[in-house]
Amino acid sequence: MLGKANATPMIAVKDLDRARKFYEDNLGLKEVDDFGEGFMLKSGDTKLSVYRSEFAGTNKATALTFDVDDIEDEVRALKEKGITFEHYELEGLTPKGDFYEGPKGFRTAWFKDPDGNILSLMEGGDSM
Repeated sequence: MLGKANATPMIAVKDLDRARKFYEDNLGLKEVDDFGEGFMLKSGDTKLSVYRSEFAGTNKATALTFDVDDIEDEVRALKEKGITFEHYELEGLTPKGDFYEGPKGFRTAWFKDPDGNILSLMEGGDSM
């Protein structure tokens, strides 16, 4: 069944050039393929597909999460690139500036790409 298959996250965007600049220059991902109406990026061992769609940014939930070792360093580095962080009121999470702490050492932060796709950082904990 599918439990043995690799899966590819799909990120819909309206402007491929703007998205490429954001994901490569601001987030540090590397392009590994260009297929015309989109491109593939690599983050760690994961490949993700960024493709053109009129429905870009319409998802109101987190589209992609990056597992990080030090959320405070990552938040600081992304803020230096001009990225702003989202703030939500969520039960079980305590705001700590631009990131949140949860149970068992879990920490998270959210930000958006230029099309409004919600991306997040996640550090530690075994609550997820």
